[in-house]
Amino acid sequence: MRRRPMLPTAIALLLGAAAPAAAQQEGRVLNIGIGGAVTSVDPHFYNASPNNSLSMHIFDRLVERDARAQPYPGLAESWRVLSDTVWEFRLRPGVKWHDGRDFTAEDVAFTIQRTPNVPGSPGGFGGFVRAIERVEVVDPLTLRFHTARPHPLLPTELASVAIIAKHAAEGASTEDFNSGKAAIGTGPYRMLAYRPGDRTELARNEAYFRGPEPWERVNYRFIGNDGARSAALLAGDVDLIDQVPSTDLARLKRESRITVSEIQGLRMIYLVMDRSRQGDVPFVSDNDGKPLPGNPFNDLRIRRALSMAINREALAQRIMEGTAQPTGQWLPEGTFGYNPEVRPPAYDPDGARKLLAEAGFPQGFRMTLHSPNDRYPNDAKTAQAVAQMFSRIGLRTEVEAVPWASFSLRSNRQDYAIRLAGWGSVTGEASYALVNILGTFDREKRTGASNSGRYANPELDALTARAASTIDDKTREGLLRQAVKMATDDVAIIPLFQLVNSWALRKGLAYDARMDERTLAMSTRPAK
Repeated sequence: MRRRPMLPTAIALLLGAAAPAAAQQEGRVLNIGIGGAVTSVDPHFYNASPNNSLSMHIFDRLVERDARAQPYPGLAESWRVLSDTVWEFRLRPGVKWHDGRDFTAEDVAFTIQRTPNVPGSPGGFGGFVRAIERVEVVDPLTLRFHTARPHPLLPTELASVAIIAKHAAEGASTEDFNSGKAAIGTGPYRMLAYRPGDRTELARNEAYFRGPEPWERVNYRFIGNDGARSAALLAGDVDLIDQVPSTDLARLKRESRITVSEIQGLRMIYLVMDRSRQGDVPFVSDNDGKPLPGNPFNDLRIRRALSMAINREALAQRIMEGTAQPTGQWLPEGTFGYNPEVRPPAYDPDGARKLLAEAGFPQGFRMTLHSPNDRYPNDAKTAQAVAQMFSRIGLRTEVEAVPWASFSLRSNRQDYAIRLAGWGSVTGEASYALVNILGTFDREKRTGASNSGRYANPELDALTARAASTIDDKTREGLLRQAVKMATDDVAIIPLFQLVNSWALRKGLAYDARMDERTLAMSTRPAK
């Protein structure tokens, strides 16, 4: 059961109280409070930000990304193109797994094979290795990736694939990672314990190839309740929190014992409509509660009406209290593939009603909007506000908000009619969303891994594939911009706003704010 939000008066009392002395720092223990639940330690199980943030402590990637989403060498010290369809990666020598064994190219080959084949994955990482047809191990520190066609984005995409140890993970299940048996990485921290819905305990890897981190121990705690997360920071129970509640942000910025670190993020909050059915859709009915004869979301007029019914500016300013920007696409301005011609759709409730009437629903219909209540900032509040906007155009909309652990599984089983979701384009370019949430779901082609609504558009798929194989950056960006417009014209999803990422931490610490919203002990340092 969720705890009740902490009242503003309680927050004020904590602000006025003296925070405990920073005794924790003397023992180099860092306590982190995160707002999104980690659902598995298996780094290939689910492509969700809390899982990925934890994974980055334990596992490394061939290519890493900095706080501004720019790639740099990781387990691979260099890479080069040998031909249009062959990439060669040279691995970093002397890297050890947590159990002391040597890291080699065989581990990378095993990782690439396992990544798209994790049983029960609700939304995995297959899209990042879809271009690789064959892995050639040249020697223990050299391997070559063979692709069917040119694929200039391969190093960028491999920055999302955690490398695991073949000797520890061969034949292992996701539960073996959760228990720690298979959670043997090369990363800066070793896993000590994982308690779902509570915390993960980590210990410093003294033999880390970049040198040991300043923190001997890290407690990575899930605190889903916004008020409780702020209160834990103010009381000194944690040193750092992410997803700073918008209701507390201004107050925390004024507090002399607290530092706030912010950056424009890469995450879009959006709505997903079910496109997996032609007929009756769960949680949708006529005004008498009877099933509709067909799926209303397959009608472009309905999708456009839903988008036009939403006042994005009101969501950004009133619900998010200025911590988000209205959007009509999935990337912020200045990123690769952002289309300046695609603006946030105008709020037009009268036009939305006309479209509903044209589509055969002059009196509207009934539906339930599902949302997580502990994953994104103000997620349930946003869903309630959107539902009210839908109701004003004649779509009687109820909201059911549930914990992320349950929501994510049901959403990816297509149990919902329409749901609120989030997508962070951590690559900083448009193809990441085109492949994973807009690409047609296809296990063999490894596309649409996170396409929970099962939207399918062969023309968009072809344009995405063409862009992905285009070497020239300018030409590729032009194709991506075309794809952005195609997807938005078809209302494949309904973008709402883009988040500004924020972290709050006690004075004496500094956090390097990340566009990809990862919350990392490695980005946290004693302030200079």
